[in-house]
Amino acid sequence: MWPAAETLFSALQQQGERPALSEGERCLSYRQLLDAVDQRSQLLQHLGARRVALALDNGIDWLLWDLATLRAGLVCVPVPGFFSEAQQRHVLDSAGVDCLIGAPSPRLQALGFAESHSGLLQRPQPQAAELPSGTCKITYTSGTTGQPKGVCLDAATQLQVALSLVRASASCAVERHLCVLPLATLLENIAGVYAPLLAGARIDLLALAEVGLQGASGFDLARFLGALNRLQPHSLILLPQLLLALVSAAERGLPLPRSLRFIAVGGGRVAPQLLQRADALGLPVFEGYGLSECASVVCLNTPENRRIGTVGAPLEHLEVRLAEDGEVLVKGPRMLGYLGEPAPAGDWLGTGDLGHFDGLFLVLHGRKKHQFITAYGRNVNPEWVEAELVQQLPIAQAWLHGEALPANVAVLVPRFAETGDEELAEAVERVNRQLPDYARVHHWLRAEQPFSAANDLATANGRLRRGALLQHYQTAIGKLLADESCYGDAR
Repeated sequence: MWPAAETLFSALQQQGERPALSEGERCLSYRQLLDAVDQRSQLLQHLGARRVALALDNGIDWLLWDLATLRAGLVCVPVPGFFSEAQQRHVLDSAGVDCLIGAPSPRLQALGFAESHSGLLQRPQPQAAELPSGTCKITYTSGTTGQPKGVCLDAATQLQVALSLVRASASCAVERHLCVLPLATLLENIAGVYAPLLAGARIDLLALAEVGLQGASGFDLARFLGALNRLQPHSLILLPQLLLALVSAAERGLPLPRSLRFIAVGGGRVAPQLLQRADALGLPVFEGYGLSECASVVCLNTPENRRIGTVGAPLEHLEVRLAEDGEVLVKGPRMLGYLGEPAPAGDWLGTGDLGHFDGLFLVLHGRKKHQFITAYGRNVNPEWVEAELVQQLPIAQAWLHGEALPANVAVLVPRFAETGDEELAEAVERVNRQLPDYARVHHWLRAEQPFSAANDLATANGRLRRGALLQHYQTAIGKLLADESCYGDAR
């Protein structure tokens, strides 16, 4: 067992026969959970597994195997189902995976995997990069360019974040959590599994399709609301677009469970307007911020300390400060390093995010590398403007470009096929009224198609591929701005 994991397993033992996991008709108490984890741990050790990939849908088995690797002192490598086939192959090979838990397939057979036990595939230990000492999990960030990058984490860092989250949300008395996001994402793994287990809560686990998630970007609102009303969870973790769907549904009068006590939202910029709409509905929404390099959550709003428009105050186990250029720096438990790269130097980790403090609360501006400078020398964080645009009902996706240009241009994806240009123009105007002149959308184009992983204009989890978007739309933007009259309203 990884030494730091003893705290977790000791906490689980104290819960006895309390309900721990639920998946439809299948339920496990904490005692049964521990027995199942022991059996899986012993099997992995018997098979001589070293680096274990989890390629399963959300469910009890995913969680049990994850805990089994922790108990057996092995390296766990979650494989996101929303990764492309090429990305998944990169994960398996770069991490040196020798054991995979998932369904056999010709593709895996071609990579050398053969079934050694029901649901377990093995191959000879491949040539792989040496891991930093103490690595027990390699989580891959999808990124916006290139192949996913492996972040090496130890058990102590993951559990420290989970413990801080338990303390931060203690007043909500969460006793039942529903996993909505893929368990292969670190946010749900840490905040939706380890934290509830440390708190002695019950975790509801359903296949992703049963909570409405379909592939990388599809979402079935009716299934999502059905799961919420059937299971009556106390807590959820949502991405901004899922929160938008929840709020919009409530505003239309669709029923929501009254059980909700803590809805955490993160993974992207959340427009303050959306949080205000949630507030008006009485939804207990708390925005947070984090990154895989710090084992997910860094800052979080809580019932005791909350300010809309901020991502909250730093969790108790770390410190946050700003560099001279406004970059957010973090000191405290963090990754051991990127797979195949030297360990990071220095006490303070640069996040690549820009921000400022409003008292104790951190306000984010956007990614440092995404910021552009207009022809008039004004710095603009496009994520801020894009988040405001997608709050408008007619707009599903938005990309803003203005690097070295006298006018900012947005490419807009309509939410509905029947949405007309006039509706888009009115939505842009509503947003512009709230923005300073230099950040406004001076001109816009209707997108040829939605931004997706299929056309390489977005990552599998929805982040914009800005370089690809520029390459794709550069000619159209140039034609739009070719007429000097287009520049008349630029600032």
